[in-house]
Amino acid sequence: MPDAATRPAMLRVAGLNAWYGESHVLHGVDLEVRDGEVVTLLGRNGAGKTTTMKSVMGIVGRRSGSIAFEGQETISWPSNRIARAGIAFCPEERGIFSSLDVHENLMLPPEVKPGGLSLERIFALFPNLRERLRSQGTKLSGGEQQMLAIARILRTGARLLLLDEPTEGLAPVIIQQIGETIRSLKREGFTILLVEQNFRFAATVADRHYVMEHGRVVDMIENDRLEASMDKLHDYLGV
Repeated sequence: MPDAATRPAMLRVAGLNAWYGESHVLHGVDLEVRDGEVVTLLGRNGAGKTTTMKSVMGIVGRRSGSIAFEGQETISWPSNRIARAGIAFCPEERGIFSSLDVHENLMLPPEVKPGGLSLERIFALFPNLRERLRSQGTKLSGGEQQMLAIARILRTGARLLLLDEPTEGLAPVIIQQIGETIRSLKREGFTILLVEQNFRFAATVADRHYVMEHGRVVDMIENDRLEASMDKLHDYLGV
């Protein structure tokens, strides 16, 4: 497989602006995610990280600029067309249907492309889900709900996964399992854009990190430069 730096961009965002009603939230965001990479968006609360993901999915009020997926401009596409093209979004709130059991939640999203993971492969990644297959969504722990939310989009055949705060509020042992899953998905050829507050966790899974402030990308740090950039990162993130 070619080195990540030489692979084509699967996602290229240029001059992206986004609004919620009259509120102008993104101000010219530029970033790219190459085929097979894991890339994180880092930044304080309110920096625009989640809005960037929602803009890629077409689920913000209004957006302008350019969002190209596999070379196709998608800025004017509705969200259902974007999803069918092969982009999947796992929101921070997870979106588990409490009235459905684990199996029903898993089978809910349609397959958009061939190549989605089989249930057996999903259960190999998340053994807890096999054990809880007939449990209602409300009966799952926070970690199990996060596993289910990620598992659900792996069935669809999407190759670009947008994961919003997948470790938020989880116990360290579950965070470790989520990290192992992300690394496994990367080895299988998935491309992942990850919003993450925990940059220590991000360093264990990502190739590169974009830092956002006030609706803009203000820096890009290669993962092997993260330790050397720690003082600067602390200033950005206020930690």
